[in-house]
Amino acid sequence: MPPPPPAPQPRARRFVTPFGAAAVCAAVAVVLLVLVAVRWSPLMAADLSVARALHHRAVTEPGLVHVNRILTDWVWDPWTMRALIAVAVVVLWWRGARVLAGWVAVTSVLCTVLQQGLKSAVGRQRPRWPDPVDSAHYAAFPSGHAMTAMVSCALLLWLLRRSGPGRPVWRAALAVAVVSVAGVGVTRLYLGVHWMSDVLGGWLLGAALAGFCVAGYDRYERRGRYERCGRAALPRRS
Repeated sequence: MPPPPPAPQPRARRFVTPFGAAAVCAAVAVVLLVLVAVRWSPLMAADLSVARALHHRAVTEPGLVHVNRILTDWVWDPWTMRALIAVAVVVLWWRGARVLAGWVAVTSVLCTVLQQGLKSAVGRQRPRWPDPVDSAHYAAFPSGHAMTAMVSCALLLWLLRRSGPGRPVWRAALAVAVVSVAGVGVTRLYLGVHWMSDVLGGWLLGAALAGFCVAGYDRYERRGRYERCGRAALPRRS
């Protein structure tokens, strides 16, 4: 007699779920939003200190300013990120994963609506310099560049993970995403068009939105599997 197959190993329980991480990020983002809205003195002082230090350095390094402007206006621009999401949505739709494609598209659109709505509600002014090295318009909080990069990179990593990539591909994609999210925040600060808390707010809100998106779709998939299993277990009529 052949030996019995080994019993399936229980799945390791995740201590940090997408919903839990998103809830934490959302809570911290709300606290930061309130502190910015009431202009909490320690936060305002920290923002001003960081902004001044970076601006004083930027005005003496025109070459580095030019590099940062290319990165922020082309490589990590929100429209570049949205274009990557649009490509992913088209590929998913073409492959028949239309619910997932719509889920990702709606999340990307919601990111834009949320950031613009918060900018209008908070109405925070951007840093002003007598010798600016770059310019930006509309309100400052949260940073649209930082929030869009966080949401887009998180969604693209999630989709890549679902496809089962090899370890080298996953590590390379993760490294590119981390550099992109961190880099876009640094460029906005270095160019003097955002306060530090604007970038932090964008990162936190983006992480929260992406986490809720992932958690919501995971719940949708589990519910679909339970319904299919329930229908399969029903006796068939003769």
